[in-house]
Formats: sequence, structure tokens, C-alpha cells
Amino acid sequence: MQVAAQWANDPVFDADTRAAVSKMMDDEDKSLLVDSFYQTLEFGTGGLRGVMGPGTNRMNIYTVGTATQGLANYLKKNFADRERISIVVGVDCRNNSDVFAERVADIMAANGIYVYLFEDMRPTPEVSFAIRHLGCQSGVNITASHNPREYNGYKAYWEDGAQVLSPHDKGIIDEVNNCRYEDVKTGGDRSFVTIIGEEVDQAYIEAVHTLSIDPEAIQRQKNLGIVYTPLHGAGMMIVPRALRSWGFENVNCVPEQMVKDGNFPTVVSPNPENAEAMTLAVSLAKKINADIVIASDPDADRIAMACVDDKGEWAIINGNQTMLILLYYIIKNRVDKGMINGDEFVVKTIVTTELVKKVADRYHIEMRDCYTGFKWIAHEIAISEGVKKYIGGGEESFGFLAEDFCRDKDSPSACCLIAEICAWAKDKGKSLYQILMDIYLEYGFLYNKAVNVVRPGKSGADEIKQMMENFRNNPPKELAGTPIQTYKDFRSLESKDALGNTTPLQMPDTSNVLQYFCSDGTKLSIRPSGTEPKIKFYLEIPAEMKTADDYRNASSEAEKTAAEILKSLNI
Repeated sequence: MQVAAQWANDPVFDADTRAAVSKMMDDEDKSLLVDSFYQTLEFGTGGLRGVMGPGTNRMNIYTVGTATQGLANYLKKNFADRERISIVVGVDCRNNSDVFAERVADIMAANGIYVYLFEDMRPTPEVSFAIRHLGCQSGVNITASHNPREYNGYKAYWEDGAQVLSPHDKGIIDEVNNCRYEDVKTGGDRSFVTIIGEEVDQAYIEAVHTLSIDPEAIQRQKNLGIVYTPLHGAGMMIVPRALRSWGFENVNCVPEQMVKDGNFPTVVSPNPENAEAMTLAVSLAKKINADIVIASDPDADRIAMACVDDKGEWAIINGNQTMLILLYYIIKNRVDKGMINGDEFVVKTIVTTELVKKVADRYHIEMRDCYTGFKWIAHEIAISEGVKKYIGGGEESFGFLAEDFCRDKDSPSACCLIAEICAWAKDKGKSLYQILMDIYLEYGFLYNKAVNVVRPGKSGADEIKQMMENFRNNPPKELAGTPIQTYKDFRSLESKDALGNTTPLQMPDTSNVLQYFCSDGTKLSIRPSGTEPKIKFYLEIPAEMKTADDYRNASSEAEKTAAEILKSLNI
């Protein structure tokens, strides 16, 4: 109530904000007030993300303002020897994104920092690309990625185009935490702001085109039937153009979802992880007898896809399968075409399928594990820059990066590569589904299941924290009757075997993640989300698959095992 009273009465806040907070204070039901003010929306290592509205725990021009002033303060200290400090500011389709982006540009200009502001929404990876392309020291993208419509966010980037890592993350966070609302500088000189668009678009699309491995297959299959949906978001600005630049001539966009709209009126949630978001795209694919359906989320960093299975039905390809197909194709075809020098590596996150390692090992390609989040994949690229060549990496949550010219997950390049894989498969008389079955038959079948337990608000955050402590202090001894062989705690950076022997985990930092491994290949990972009020459980379960016809039975058996494991965890 004390903090809310400041917002209700201090003239530093505008009249609408003061009135809205006063209304919350007067309401007998104080739940909205508590959720809006019980904490300050944390500026984490990736920036901000939260529900929009007035309050310290909300996304609004004031929380965006202190975040931006803190970032500006840190940039001026860190780059004090530079005559000119510059930053890229990007924006997605969400409600208030343009307002927040203008706020960032104004504050940066008021601090004497030059701003390259995108004229309209653009994909998150293009913002990352632009930082490197324009030689900037930082970047901010206003986006809440795939979150529900009431959310918005603020992603901070460093001069390498990657999300901020240590020591800069802690330095920026300290500056933000020490910044008061009245410290925020506004009224910046507009001459410090340059509007950007087509020139960067063209450079980015040309860079994406360099990733094509088999352009001859595309030429032979240029009429491949592609259905694409941006889910009302930034992908519509780039993906169709990029696909056509690769030589695809039959690109069909879902018209209802090629409309910029932060309310996402055609979907329950703009998350391509949810099959429901693909409904309109699959309907169009059936109508025109397409070969592939591709979707990107609102800020166009994640990709999702669907293809026709052996029964002639459209099937959603999950995130683990998407990454597996992409890396299988990149590795195999680079080897086949003599594009491998022996210094290449790929990266996956620790919660992603272990089949990726089997593919990499088969072709003698180094595979690295990292934490969830593309800042960690970018870290692996950075530490090997000029020494080893990154050729691809990703995570189970539909994120993939095939290149090093940007440093965040990139759906435009992934969309183009998926289309090329379909063309390559069709050239061989196969479908994308058959390619996936070929991979399973060669490397073994592992079933993946992710369960999100959502616990919103302060009570939810406390419950998630307690759940993690319970699993940490009372780890399970077996998973569906199979003894756990190895237990990993990435907060203590220790790995323990069944006998209690401990070995250190070699990771660049600690993380609140627990993992359990069984001798048969069963794997359980548990982690709280860093951006949403949920705790995530990831299961990987082996099942026998001798022929492609066994896929459904193998999946069904593994699903029963998954249900048994989740029940034992009280999930």
C-alpha cells in the first residue's frame, strides 16, 4: 500500500496511471493490487518480461524507463572511451510495443546515445543481426516472444548481438536496481535517432541465403507447396521474402494471420508449441495439398512445423524432432558435399534430446551441451570464434540457430532450411515424415514429453521455489521402476552416481536445474522458467522401434511410462 500510494500521488507518474492505481487501492479485493506491487519486475539477465499495466511488477513506461536508464548508465561507463555509443531498438507486434520502443529511443537519445530504431516490427534475430551489422554496442528488443497477449517484454543485447552475459549482466542489473523513476532522462534530441528498415532487411536476407546447402534440390523442387503463418507477428516482414530468395515459388501465407495484431484474435495463445496455433495453417495446407506447414511466433525467433504422416494426416513435429531434423540435415549434407573441415561444432541445451549427440558422433562432429537459452549457445559461439566453426544448434522449445552472423534463435533461417530439407527429401521421393522415421531407425527412438506446471502470482512463485527445494533435497531413486544412475544439480555444479560418488560439472555458471539419468536412456530434467510463472518437467524415454510402422506403438508405450513417472512425482 505504501509503494502504491507513491504511484497514486507522485506527479512523476501520469494522470491515467495515478487514477488506475487509486482504483486498485480502493477496491475491496486487493489481489490485483498485491500482484501489481508485491515486487519490482525483475530486470534479469535477459531483461524484463511481465503483464502490462500500472505497478512495479508490470510492464509500463516507468519500468521500461528505469531499465533503459540503467542500461544507458552502464553503457556510458563501459564504453567511456568511445566517441560514439550506439544501440539498435527493435519492436514486435504486441500492444504497446511501439510506445515502449519510442520510450527507449527517447531515453537513450537524452543520454547522448545514438539509436537505430526499426521503422516497424522486425524479427528478434534481425535485431541481433543489426547490432553486428551496424557496429553497435547494445540492442533492445521490445517483445514478449510467445507469451499470452497480456504480456510484453524487454530483451537486452550486447555488442556481439547476443543477450547479455556476465559480467555485463550483473553490472546492468545493479545500475537498473539503483535507478529511481525520477532519475530517468527524457526529451532526447531526435537527431540522435535514425530510422532503419529496408537496407538492414536486405542485408539480413542475403546473409540468411548463404546458409543454403543444396540449392540444386530447391531448383528442382521450386514448386514445393509451402504454407506459412507468422501468427500476426514480425515474421510476415521477412520470412516470405527469405523463402522466395532461396528459390521457392509456391509460398502460401495464411491471410487471416498476416495481419499485425497484438491481440492475436485467431489463436488462443500465439505459441507455436501449442498445436492449436497451427489450426488455420493446417486447414490451408489441406485445401491446397501443401508439402509443409511452417509457423513462427510473434517475434519470429521460434519455428514450428507440420507435415503429412504415413496415414496421410497432418502431424505436428515437436521441438526436439525439429532440431533433430535440422541438425541431421546440416551435418549429413555438409559432409556429403565436402563442406566439413573438421573444426565444426554443434550445440544443444541440456534438456534437449540426446539423439542429437548420436548424430554428431556418427559424423565425428563435436557436440556441446549448454544451459537453456540462446545466450548460452551464443556464448559457445563466442568462445570458439576464429578457432572452430559453429554450424547449428538449438533447444527443444522450437528454437534453432544455423549461423553465427546473428546470436539469437532465428526462425527466418530455420524456415528456409526446413523448406530446403523438404525439397531435398522430395527429390529423393520421400516426405519430411519419412526422413524423421529414417533418423529414428538409424539412431534409435527416444520419446520426449514436456509438462509445464503453471503457478502465477506471488504464491505461485513461492510454491515453485519450494517444489525445486523438495526435489533437490529428496531426489527420486528410480523412474518407472528403472534405478537412477546419475543425478546432476546445476546449482551446486555436482554430478552424483548411484553410489554417492561426486564429480564436478564443467559449466560457465550455475543454474537452478536438476537432472536424473537412468541406464536405459531415460532422462528427467526439472527447471523453473526464467520468463514465465511455471516449473518445467522434461522427459526423454526410450522405446523399441524396428520399423517405421512401430512409431505409434513405441510412442504409446513411452507415453505410459511418462505418465507413470509424472504420477510418482505428484505432477
